[in-house]
Amino acid sequence: MKSGTLHFQLQLHLSILPLAMVFLKIWRQTAFSVFGYLNFTKAGFLDHSKNFKPEDMEIQIPGKNCIVTGANSGIGYATAEGLAKRGATVYLICRNKEKGEAALSEIQTRTGNQNVHLEICDLSSVNEIKSFTSRFSKRNVPVHVLVNNAGILEQNRVTTPEGFELNFAVNVLGTYTMTELMVPLLEKASPDARVITVSSGGMYTSPLTKDLQYSESNFNGVEQYARNKRVQVALTEKWARTYENKGIGFYSMHPGWAETPGVAKSLPSFSNSFSGKLRTSEEGADTVIWLTLQPKEKLVSGAFYFDRAEAPKHLTFAGTSDSHAIIDSVVDSLHSMASLFG
Repeated sequence: MKSGTLHFQLQLHLSILPLAMVFLKIWRQTAFSVFGYLNFTKAGFLDHSKNFKPEDMEIQIPGKNCIVTGANSGIGYATAEGLAKRGATVYLICRNKEKGEAALSEIQTRTGNQNVHLEICDLSSVNEIKSFTSRFSKRNVPVHVLVNNAGILEQNRVTTPEGFELNFAVNVLGTYTMTELMVPLLEKASPDARVITVSSGGMYTSPLTKDLQYSESNFNGVEQYARNKRVQVALTEKWARTYENKGIGFYSMHPGWAETPGVAKSLPSFSNSFSGKLRTSEEGADTVIWLTLQPKEKLVSGAFYFDRAEAPKHLTFAGTSDSHAIIDSVVDSLHSMASLFG
């Protein structure tokens, strides 16, 4: 009888577990949607900006070397322009040479800053990132700021020539490889060096997982993007601990829901539904620039920022907070993948 009861209890547990996971996913999505509608739109930015201090953005940074990936449009372009306007030497990292050259010319003209340079690199390729960082390292210049902005949301499963799922290759492996290879140059700018990774509030809907390349047969690009963005936040925490004695600060941030070419292409229905309610690219880039300009003693390395303030990394009852415990295993996997090339 005992055996039969235990078997029944086990069967009941196994049948309830998938249902519980479904409800948890629904809760995460619902909580994210409500939280996002109240905070991530243009209205949210305008409301939060009442607490902004104008003097925070009046700082000039001549002599600072700043690298911005994915800088030819959207938040990356707005970030690069904002830094150039404040006197920084800015390196635009772009995949497309023609678009990169157009962005370079526009930024130089609009800001009057000629210390803006273009580097061509496909962030989906470990080989190209290694080639770029090798070339750049020969300049032997300190890197004061690395902005990991390049990102992609591909709805279909696409495999790169190096064998990686495309979203993961750009958003996670590319970010990881670029950052790790830039550490020696960031150290040269110590104690003022910082790495700012543009994540997304979409990460609230996903825990950290070891399934980095979405092994499930029914591929979901939006869910994979959310997973990628969660990895970026957990990686930022890990880097802050790993390099805490190197004089490098690590910060992740959410730009809010901004009207960018990337959003229009990847999420057309969302873009249309929220037409007129989304932030501008400049509003999305505001916190990136703010994180670049603030004295490091005002910031918390490893933290997640939104609208010039530290923000929670997990929503209430979302069941994601314990997931960051596996970050060491995730980093081991990324290290192994990056080591396959070059």
